Amino acid sequence: MAEATNEASKTTDPAKVFFLWRHLNKLRWLTLVIVFLMLILIPFLHLYQTYTAAHAYDFLAPTEKRIYDIMEFMTARFMSDPAEDLDALKGTTWSGTFWGLKLSDPLAPLSQMATGLSVYWPFLLTALIPTVLTVFFGRFFCGWICPASLIYELNSNVAAWLRWAGFKTGEHRLDKRLKYGVLGLGLILSAATGSVMMATIYPPAIVGREIYYSIALAGFGTGTVFFLGTLLFDLLVARRGFCRYLCPGGALYSLLGRYRLVRIRRIAESCNDCAKCNVVCEFDLDPLNDDFGQECTNCAACIAVCPTDAMTFTLRLTDYPAQGPGHLGRQYRRQNEPANEDEAHQGLAP
Repeated sequence: MAEATNEASKTTDPAKVFFLWRHLNKLRWLTLVIVFLMLILIPFLHLYQTYTAAHAYDFLAPTEKRIYDIMEFMTARFMSDPAEDLDALKGTTWSGTFWGLKLSDPLAPLSQMATGLSVYWPFLLTALIPTVLTVFFGRFFCGWICPASLIYELNSNVAAWLRWAGFKTGEHRLDKRLKYGVLGLGLILSAATGSVMMATIYPPAIVGREIYYSIALAGFGTGTVFFLGTLLFDLLVARRGFCRYLCPGGALYSLLGRYRLVRIRRIAESCNDCAKCNVVCEFDLDPLNDDFGQECTNCAACIAVCPTDAMTFTLRLTDYPAQGPGHLGRQYRRQNEPANEDEAHQGLAP
């Protein structure tokens, strides 16, 4: 009987979580910071490339000479001809060349096709790698690469401080399907006007463009005003409201990643129903009840915050069906106490 008990306990042992999963959220923040810094660096490199190609150092203003000297110091060890070699690093997360590899946000060629009512295959192929990665990892761009996400998450921290100080912030819940309407309407308007309308309301495109304007052109565009409006929307209307309800890129990535292969799942045997995973989720998902859906960005925040290691990654095309209360929680214990008592009595019976 003891052997049978031991065997049963082995089969009910919760799965072990790979220890690195808990630290992925830190890596994600590092990635977001690196992407943001790259968007700041690229305009400076472009200015340096322009100055070099023009052979105009003696005619530069003191500030421009300082930019030239700093960029020369940073790049001298890596390239011999900046005027040519710096072409390997251009653009933003909307579309750019990164060490010779041309990549585009899938929304960029989709918007171009709607605008021109035609397909330009070289441009479309630049979105192939991001699209394939999205099919495997879901809405990962929103959580791991989008430069606006870094600002939005910092904005969420500001909202938390405001609540702590006694101020009321937006907690409204809207229909998440709104963003699919924004995506469809944006494509229709692009086709009707012959203008890429998406780039005017898409936060990653705005952030990259406005950073370039501020550094290379010493000014800002109207996109800055729009982006500040989205920050206020998040503060006053809904937490991460623009991403959850209005972002056309978020809509496209959600559709592409609906049946993503890599997804997070809850280990019910290790869960104590503390609900910290639900609290930390910026997209108002319900990990506690196994409801991740197509909106999940695989940001790993729920994995990092879980006190019992009850969250992990898995390879599966759909979410696990609802598993009920966590086995370490009070509700599960209450539901199973009568059964456990019956088993104990049966074990003591002659």
